[in-house]
Amino acid sequence: MTSKIIYEGELRTKAEHLRSGNNIITDAPIDNNGKGECFSPTDLLATALGSCMLTIIGIYSKKNNINIKGAKAEVTKMMGEEPRCIKTIKVILDFTKIDVSEKTQKIFKKLAVNCPVALSLDKNIAQEIRLKFN
Repeated sequence: MTSKIIYEGELRTKAEHLRSGNNIITDAPIDNNGKGECFSPTDLLATALGSCMLTIIGIYSKKNNINIKGAKAEVTKMMGEEPRCIKTIKVILDFTKIDVSEKTQKIFKKLAVNCPVALSLDKNIAQEIRLKFN
């Protein structure tokens, strides 16, 4: 088992990562009857995409002695109305403070669009991915 989730009322859940004991709180978004005080479940899904991309690039970078500390991902999620679901996730990966070759830039792009979360998302969710370099 990966996690346990408890519904705490008021459209809030608390998820515990069993191996580490870390917790994540979610709220329903304001536009869907919630307080919007924490990540919504769909925010987490969109955020997981950017996090996965940086992680998979980090794994490659570690193996190849490339320091990407400070790289950033900016994630924007767009919802559809009918049905209410994620329609588009935009991710901007910012490597402007990291000096990497053109060859490495191409590898980073390939890794990003083929990260496990990207490959796991439904094909109806558009993924707009942009990488920024020096």
